[in-house]
Amino acid sequence: MELRALGTSDIKIPPIIMGTWQAGKSMWAGIDDAEIIKAIKTAFQSGIITFDTAEEYGKGHSERILGKALADVRAKVIYATKVSPNHLTYDQVVKAFHRSLKNLETDYIDLYQIHWPSGSWGSKYVPIEETMRAMNDLKEKKEIRVIGVSNFSRKQLEEAAMYGRIDCLQSPYSLFWRHVEKDAMSYCVKNNITILAYSPMAQGILTGKFGPDHRFLKGDHRSRNRLLLPEHSWRVQQALAKLRPIAQRNGVSLSQLALAWVIAQPNTCAIAGARNSEQVLQNAQGAKIHLSAADLSMMDTIGRSVTDYLDDNPVMWKF
Repeated sequence: MELRALGTSDIKIPPIIMGTWQAGKSMWAGIDDAEIIKAIKTAFQSGIITFDTAEEYGKGHSERILGKALADVRAKVIYATKVSPNHLTYDQVVKAFHRSLKNLETDYIDLYQIHWPSGSWGSKYVPIEETMRAMNDLKEKKEIRVIGVSNFSRKQLEEAAMYGRIDCLQSPYSLFWRHVEKDAMSYCVKNNITILAYSPMAQGILTGKFGPDHRFLKGDHRSRNRLLLPEHSWRVQQALAKLRPIAQRNGVSLSQLALAWVIAQPNTCAIAGARNSEQVLQNAQGAKIHLSAADLSMMDTIGRSVTDYLDDNPVMWKF
């Protein structure tokens, strides 16, 4: 699989990354540890060598599953994990980092990210200078290879960059969710910061499998995705109907089409989750699709038929 530079670092990552929020089980339903472990191993075998997780995903369960699945090939994979917004003082960052090391069964983390800006989700405000001081110290000790941020606005990203090199921004980004284009993308392109797009298939909406009457299992947070609200869902279904002929013409699924569009955007790789090996293999194929300029332009227009009617709230869920 093609590899791309992660920011200005010497780390190379594939355009498709495996996301493991679902491996933590919390806020998801119907997740099986054994199936997830098989999926992670399948991802590695298919060329997806970068795996994204976070201490928050199942209170470390996702990290532990990932560490267990890949312990025998640790030197050949890239681990990306995140520190929670309620752990952003200097000492808290260091403690959280070492918990993640233990969970992942490793002695270094390739990419360590601030999961949400300080103050998010009711967390206590901590100056970014203090958090970055901890991140920089861990990087200087070579325990972190690269520093990144997640869910940061352009303004927040610029402030963090005043205190150290930021090589990636993780942000929600798909055909149906494009806030990053209006905010931080130009800054990332100018400063060679990789965008790691999470929910590139709009949490499964772009697969086309969630019709207007779909009901999620109890405990599945996706039921609160704002794209599924009545005022947006009918536009989503209309857009999917227009995307299907493009997918058929290219001989791919809707999900692969969605992934191919995301990784064709400037400085962008896609974080794709999976419940099983079959989904992993489908995602991996998305990296091999090269869409024509005409198709990309048509998809851009179709996507805007949804996104033009969204407000400026960058958070995808209505909790």
